[in-house]
Amino acid sequence: MAEASKVIHVRNVGHEISENDLLQLFQPFGVITKLVMLRAKNQALLQMQDIPSAINAMQFYTNVQPTIRGRNVYVQFSSHQELTTMDQNAQGRGDEPNRILLVTIHHMLYPITVEVLHQVFSPHGFVEKIVTFQKSAGFQALIQYQGRQNAISARTSLQGRNIYDGCCQLDIQFSNLDELQVHYNNERSRDFTNPNLPTEQKGRSSQHPGYGDAGVGFPQMANAAAIAAAFGGGLPPGISGTNDRCTVLVSNLNPDRIDEDKLFNLFSLYGNIVRIKLLHNKPDHALVQMGDGFQAELAVHFLKGAMLFGKRLEVNFSKHPNITQGTDTHEYVNSNLNRFNRNAAKNYRYCCSPTKMVHLSTLPQDVTEEEIVNHLAQHGTIVNTKLFEMNGKKQALVMFETEEQATEALVSKHATSLGGSIIRISFSQLQTIRENSQ
Repeated sequence: MAEASKVIHVRNVGHEISENDLLQLFQPFGVITKLVMLRAKNQALLQMQDIPSAINAMQFYTNVQPTIRGRNVYVQFSSHQELTTMDQNAQGRGDEPNRILLVTIHHMLYPITVEVLHQVFSPHGFVEKIVTFQKSAGFQALIQYQGRQNAISARTSLQGRNIYDGCCQLDIQFSNLDELQVHYNNERSRDFTNPNLPTEQKGRSSQHPGYGDAGVGFPQMANAAAIAAAFGGGLPPGISGTNDRCTVLVSNLNPDRIDEDKLFNLFSLYGNIVRIKLLHNKPDHALVQMGDGFQAELAVHFLKGAMLFGKRLEVNFSKHPNITQGTDTHEYVNSNLNRFNRNAAKNYRYCCSPTKMVHLSTLPQDVTEEEIVNHLAQHGTIVNTKLFEMNGKKQALVMFETEEQATEALVSKHATSLGGSIIRISFSQLQTIRENSQ
């Protein structure tokens, strides 16, 4: 490896790759201070705030092949220690005023959405576009004004201010981008000049070339950036990130009480499910094919030894690279219940072994604690519950006496209907329910 530098050199940057795409790839590792696209050479130079951030990014992407829009990009330390104005002449900017601001938010105790940023920045002029990035060190946003003067005025009056009392401090620099690329209008990005953009990609499995084919392992992962964002540029302890086997063998199941959908509800916490097969010659065995090797590794790591229906599960990688489709397989590749098609980073971050506490979301707005308890009570002793609201939506925490009871409730009741809503259940890493935690 070359000598470490804050500046990272990226190759094979095709014309279809935007500046945002590159920012998203490196955002999880720290604040990006400069980005120069060398379009003529299909390359880019990107400067991180400090050398440790750049080292973390380089270490992560030596294990994980970074891909953008299905194309492998190659990263190395640059021979430059700093990007000077000379290098930036490709962009023609450094810290010169620009209509696009790069905003970093420190001490973020409350969630910051596109709407909040729009409220804060629009008094200074017409905001055309906003793109946000969540990362371990904090939260960053790019804000594009109609004119450069608006951006200068916003930076002058907002630099160092808090959005909320005592927290969410704004750190504002001029970006050196020319134009933000916004493809979707949702809580993470918005083009205020084009309200007709879709909220998300349709038919997302096209992002996985060969989704469900043998040997589609970690190296071709489309979700490398999501994983980096979820785990702050590292990997959870015990996860190598190099496994490329997608199929998992589960044994010591309780054959009288298990079925494919219950296995789906449990394994889909760790990744997208392609298909599941119960083995008829060994009724306590099943094969589960995950979306890629990383997701399979999470499932093996977090579910090994979990208790379900009175049995301690054995979970190992299968010698079969994939499960052949047949009359005895259940297909889930196009299931809209797969959790990782949306908010992948958030779902990775919530991965854990079974706990006593389950988190319920997508509940009906008028649901009561009593209805939730009645829906789950047959699976064990409920010790405590809490119903609360997040971003205007009803959610709940339910604590069981044991992990096994919580696991049974999750596999039996995830994706069931309660009061006309299909509810979503996952394990919560909270240890206790605080009475007034809002």
